[in-house]
Amino acid sequence: MSAQNTGGGPRIVAGVDGSPSSRAALRWAVQQARLTGGTVDAVIAWRIPMVLQSYGWAPIYVEEEGDFRAYASRTIHTVIGEEVEPEDRERVRSLVVNDQPAHALLAAADGADLLVVGSRGHGTFTEAMLGSVGQYCVHHAHCPVLIIREAPGQAARAA
Repeated sequence: MSAQNTGGGPRIVAGVDGSPSSRAALRWAVQQARLTGGTVDAVIAWRIPMVLQSYGWAPIYVEEEGDFRAYASRTIHTVIGEEVEPEDRERVRSLVVNDQPAHALLAAADGADLLVVGSRGHGTFTEAMLGSVGQYCVHHAHCPVLIIREAPGQAARAA
């Protein structure tokens, strides 16, 4: 899934899940891309939830896998529409990936110049037990990782 930037400027990957800190991360990434002539790959990941059955872990019953993909796609397009100025949208490419968030971000960041993630996302109990996506990326990415924290009481705004 690696998309190398051919525009000459840096390629920045931003994790997006709709949370306030991921929105701040996207805004920061777009501002940096504007300043440096780069591009942003905005990545959202989805997975079919698993439940513990008597015989082990199994996917929950769903009518269609497409429901999860459609929800993720709507989420990322809504966030880009709300957080990215119209004149900057050409710099942003949205990627909807069927994978664990940390794995999807690391794959997208292969060959990137920077990975930007929010400090808190829409995590789960597993995230609390195993560590955040951001922490995982910090320890495993092959490029610099920037973790954006939203300002106390309000979403951080890139100036």
